[in-house]
Amino acid sequence: MVNLIGAFADAVAARGDAPALIEASGRAVSFADLWRRAEGFAADLQRRGVVKGDRALVAMPVGADLYAALAGLWMVGAVAVFPEPALGVKGVRHAVSVTQPKWFVATGAYRFLRLLPELWMAKSARPGGVGVPDAVVLETGDAALMSFTSGSTGAPKCIVRSHGFLMAQRQAVAPLLHAQDARDLVAFPVFVLVGLAAGRCSVLPNWRLKKQAAVTSTELVNWIKDCGATRLLLPPALCERLVEAGVPEGVTDVFTGGGPVFPDVMRTLAGQCRLTAVYGSTEAEPIAEISASKMTDADWAAMAAGNGLLVGEPVAAVDVRLVDDEVWVTGPHVNNGYLDPADDAANKVNQDGQIWHRTGDAGRLDAAGRLWLLGRHGARVRVGDNWLYPFQIEAAARLWAGVRRAALVEIAQRPVLAIESDFERDWPVPDGIEVQRVTAIPMDARHESKVNLTALKALLK
Repeated sequence: MVNLIGAFADAVAARGDAPALIEASGRAVSFADLWRRAEGFAADLQRRGVVKGDRALVAMPVGADLYAALAGLWMVGAVAVFPEPALGVKGVRHAVSVTQPKWFVATGAYRFLRLLPELWMAKSARPGGVGVPDAVVLETGDAALMSFTSGSTGAPKCIVRSHGFLMAQRQAVAPLLHAQDARDLVAFPVFVLVGLAAGRCSVLPNWRLKKQAAVTSTELVNWIKDCGATRLLLPPALCERLVEAGVPEGVTDVFTGGGPVFPDVMRTLAGQCRLTAVYGSTEAEPIAEISASKMTDADWAAMAAGNGLLVGEPVAAVDVRLVDDEVWVTGPHVNNGYLDPADDAANKVNQDGQIWHRTGDAGRLDAAGRLWLLGRHGARVRVGDNWLYPFQIEAAARLWAGVRRAALVEIAQRPVLAIESDFERDWPVPDGIEVQRVTAIPMDARHESKVNLTALKALLK
């Protein structure tokens, strides 16, 4: 079976001493060096008794050691467990409770997590070692990776990704990132795996991923220039920093996702580079994508008029259907179920043996088969006799004078539009909607690109 380790091995054979990663320090790590480090770690793990199917909780900064450790774990058939980083220690405890890992792989300050009682029974390991591991056969259905949903709507759910699933995800993403000679600055750690398998150089962030919005426009642009990145894979929060500073010379493409990409950001960046917005979820990435260059004047006008957010045609590998306005998806890179089957009830539907994932997002399909997002299905509010979805007004409001962000919520059964702005203006707010101006709309901890509705409601009256 072809898997990411096999694809990585092919890339090593083809690229050898070419840079695979540029670390936050600016140091380049070659494909050959990364492979040697992965093999040495794998050989050490086997000497210590790790066997196929063992689970290992991984707590490390994003760097070459992380990817060497991940590759080494897969070489011996182990399963890497990644807690939700935005939840901190709470996320680690939850991950250990749910997955019961036998091993704990950590470096630097993360090693002190070993003091948590939940990890006392796990055996410690860290990247290093020399040698070549004994070959382990990996099957399509063998578990490779366990990660978690954000927990924004309840306890984080554990998602198990098999080696076959990761390859299906790679194949779904590959058409978007096909350029071989690009140097990608990647703010989404999982997409570095796609770059390694493709033999492409990935630049790692030099900022804390838990503090995306804290990165200044100057810091971001300086890192882009210093590392020589030609393409950027960034969340919308960092795209807003690019809007402030301008896209540096030499950057040809920006890919963004992980949160809504609103038309004010898209249109500004589209005048400086090729901009592609990718829609997906933790359970299904990608679902749809669109290049800003394919948007017509009518599309921009429709978003400004309150028709929602255009996210483009569904990718070839997924099927999309709408049920009561909710987006459902199925396909080889769509998660079929969670580690705990009890978690399936809210999001998984079996229809004639086909598992559909309920995204929780509301949407519509236009006559061309393109998907328009309307916002979270559960966040819709009543305005008179009609339902109003968040993106129907938020996308339009961000184009109003002086508005940085906007968020529609229900407060005491009243539709309230929170507007982040320094001044009150005479905004064209639809009848029946109350406006409350705030200094800052709180955002999610993962990518700081989605509204934290719980925190926002606590601010409003």
